[in-house]
Amino acid sequence: MSREISRRRFLTTTTVAASAMLPWGQRAFGYQAANDRPVFATIGLRNQGWSITSKSFRFADFAALADVDATILQENIGKVAARQKHKPDAYKDYRRILERNDIDAVMIATPDHWHTKIAVEAMRAGKDVYCEKPLTLTIAEGKLIEKVVEETGQVFQVGTMQRSESGLRFLQAIAMIRDGRIGTVQRVTCGINGMSGSPVIPKAPVPEGLDWDFWLGPAPKVPYRALPEMRTGYGGGVPLYSNGHYSFRNWHEYAGGKLTDWGAHHVDIACWALGATDTGPSRIEPMEFTLPVPHENGHPIVNDRYNAATKFRLRVDMPNDVEMIITSEGDNGILFEGTEGRFFVNRGKITGKPVELLAEQPLPENAIEEVYGGKVPANHTENFTESIKLRRQPISDVWSHNRMLEICHLSNIAMRLGRALQWDPNKRQVIGDTQANEFLARESRKEYAIAA
Repeated sequence: MSREISRRRFLTTTTVAASAMLPWGQRAFGYQAANDRPVFATIGLRNQGWSITSKSFRFADFAALADVDATILQENIGKVAARQKHKPDAYKDYRRILERNDIDAVMIATPDHWHTKIAVEAMRAGKDVYCEKPLTLTIAEGKLIEKVVEETGQVFQVGTMQRSESGLRFLQAIAMIRDGRIGTVQRVTCGINGMSGSPVIPKAPVPEGLDWDFWLGPAPKVPYRALPEMRTGYGGGVPLYSNGHYSFRNWHEYAGGKLTDWGAHHVDIACWALGATDTGPSRIEPMEFTLPVPHENGHPIVNDRYNAATKFRLRVDMPNDVEMIITSEGDNGILFEGTEGRFFVNRGKITGKPVELLAEQPLPENAIEEVYGGKVPANHTENFTESIKLRRQPISDVWSHNRMLEICHLSNIAMRLGRALQWDPNKRQVIGDTQANEFLARESRKEYAIAA
């Protein structure tokens, strides 16, 4: 059975099954939420954890929170209690949340290396899932999540919120592409910024209240590292340089650097605009890149400095002879270029001659709604809660997310190995490169293994 046929059958089955379910707000366990609102819990509370929770108070009640950092957990318990006038329960171990029958859905905002394990266990515990992007640490994890969504029928929203928010600019961009405003698309450039390397980061005492072993979870067991200087601004209150907290994105062990951070946003919109959400690239070539530490056979040979790529320019061969460029240079956003024009879009603006011409030649009525598949909600969480109610998959489903995220994962693998990769989007394997295929999965620590 092909993946697309399987997906369609799954969506049809869950929609039909909805008619046989209990009324919205009533659970098989006899619990009914106040005002028929779903009951959520958030797992992972720093930065994005609070962001997605705070956006959700309009649509759901929060019964519990979980975090391995006791300080952050208690801080967010207070913030949630103040917002909803009811104190949620606090847990260090997220599994206590999954044991509860009164919780409909979990929102996951842990570091990336924890996403798949928690999401899989949550679905098998009967919970719907909202998981922050990037959904996975590896391509194999994406396949596992797809398998469990199909097996369980749970609703699963990925937190690529540019699909629902950002002033509808990205939806307008896709509507313009579909309406032929730049002719045939030839090139799309995703500017996702670079990142800095780090000085040598020494071993340090684990911060009070942090369960470091639990934070590491499926990742290799290593000592905690940090320098005294503290981060300020967004994500502040933690060491500026460390191998945990806000800095996790800079390490292969826990994330994929800018490629799976901003790349997960802009490559997603680019693939959606190109109609490439059900397929993938044929080739990924790292034209220029900088790894901040030496690598051998794709693995960093030092463990006391950031190791994810700091600068890069990659070429991706997409269907219909479209060239995708992913770069750390230039303005953060997406540049679409076609046979009849070009325009640029990011979270703050959409500019270019084709955009200016909209004043005289507006898009067809409901063009943006047609891109979205219906009325655009207030935010990404509203789409999630409405999808829970209707038992359908949300706007950012796991299949389309994994397809575009494969580009980001493969880009990192290509840089780590220092060569171009040929990709089979049907088999979802690198062609003729055994070593590269070994990077499509990663072994977890035994005590934190992810059940297949």
